Amino acid sequence: MSNFDDIFRALSVSVRRDMLAAMIDEDRTVSDLTARTDISQSAVSQHLAVLKDAGLVRDRKVGRNRYYAVEVGQLLLLDDWLDPFRNQWAGAFDALESHLNKQKN
Repeated sequence: MSNFDDIFRALSVSVRRDMLAAMIDEDRTVSDLTARTDISQSAVSQHLAVLKDAGLVRDRKVGRNRYYAVEVGQLLLLDDWLDPFRNQWAGAFDALESHLNKQKN
């Protein structure tokens, strides 16, 4: 399993985030992902290797094609890590809403 540094490093490049987003609804081949970007097929493969090394995608071979899919487990770990920050912001927004409601009255 990868550590958070690997995950954040992999997600630091916008084309990799775009690739993950493209894989949300269905598995994608390198050709599928190349058609969605303005980079070469070899560059797409290199980006997929980084995502795979970080544990963010998995692949499976079907005939001559290799299909890539989002690895939800790593994203859930990331979501768990982000949860305290989300809770802090939710509390701040609740306090702001309360303050604004008091100002109206």
